[in-house]
Amino acid sequence: MAAPTIRRLRHHDRVELDAHRSELTVHCYRMTGSFQDAEDLVQETLLRAWNARDRYDPTRASVRTWLYRIATNACLTALDGRARRPLPSGLGAPGDDPGAPLAPAPDVPWLQPFPDGRYDVDARTELRLAWVAAVQLLPARQRAVLILRDVLAFTAAEVAEQLDTTVAAVNSALQRARSTATVAAGSADTLREPDDPRQRAAVDRYLAAFEAADVPALVGLLAEDAVLEMPPVALWFRGPEAYGAFMERIFRLRGTGWLTRPARANGQPAFAAYAREGGQHRLHSLQVLDLADGRITRNTVFTDPATLRAFDLPETIR
Repeated sequence: MAAPTIRRLRHHDRVELDAHRSELTVHCYRMTGSFQDAEDLVQETLLRAWNARDRYDPTRASVRTWLYRIATNACLTALDGRARRPLPSGLGAPGDDPGAPLAPAPDVPWLQPFPDGRYDVDARTELRLAWVAAVQLLPARQRAVLILRDVLAFTAAEVAEQLDTTVAAVNSALQRARSTATVAAGSADTLREPDDPRQRAAVDRYLAAFEAADVPALVGLLAEDAVLEMPPVALWFRGPEAYGAFMERIFRLRGTGWLTRPARANGQPAFAAYAREGGQHRLHSLQVLDLADGRITRNTVFTDPATLRAFDLPETIR
C-alpha cells in the first residue's frame, strides 16, 4: 500500500490558520495567566505552523487539533522554570488593617485579566479569574491536561498525542488536576450567566453606590465572605467590615465624584473607575466582579497601566 500523501498547506490556508487566533489566545491565556504572553505565544504558534506546513498530515489530526498541539507545547516551554501567576488572595492571609500601606509588589508576576471585547469568545465559567488563578496552582502539564480535556473536550487519546504521552498518564493527571482546581476555585454552581437580570441589577446598584461614594450601600451588596484584592498590591481583605473600611479610606484619599464605565473581563461583569482630577476624570482602575445569589463575592481591582491598556479604555472622561 502506498504511503498517504501529506497535504501541504498552501498560501491561502494562512486564512484557515488565522481563523483559530481567538480560541488559541484564550487557550494560551488559561495556560499562562497572562494576556500579553498569550498574544505572543499565539503569534509564535501560527508562525511555527506556517513554517511546518509541509509536514502537516490531515490523516492524523485536523488543523485545529494540530494548532492546539503546537500552542500547548509553546506554552509548556514558556512556563518552564517560571513562577505561577497568583492573585493577592493566593499568597497569604487577608489583611486586618485597612490603613496599611498600599505598596506594589512589582516582583510578583500577577495574574492578568482577559479583555473579552478584543476577541470573539464564549468565556463563561472556564475563563473566570478565580478559575484561572486556581489552574495556575497546577504543574504545567497537569494544567494542560485539565484545559484540553475538561474545557476543550479533546479525547484522552488526542491529548496523549498532543503531549507525547499515554492515555493512562493523561487520565491520572486529569484526576489530580480536577481535585486541586475544584478545591482552589470553589464551586461555580451558584454563578449566574453574565446577562442574568438579577446579576445585572446587582452590578448596576454597585456602580451607583460606587459613584455616590455610598459605603453603606456598597457594603449592603456584599456577600458575607466578600473579597477585595488589588494587584499589584499584595494586600487583600475579606468580609464586609474590612471591605467597607478600606473603601472609606479610598474615598477620603481620592475624593468622591467618581465616574464608571461598563466593561467586560473574563466573561464577568467589570467596570472602569475614573477618579475626579481637576475638570476631568482620569482612569484609575479596572474592577472585575464575581457574584452569587445577587451578592458581590469578589472585587478584583487592577491598576497596572499595561493591564489597563489592553482594554482600550479612554485615559480621561468628562
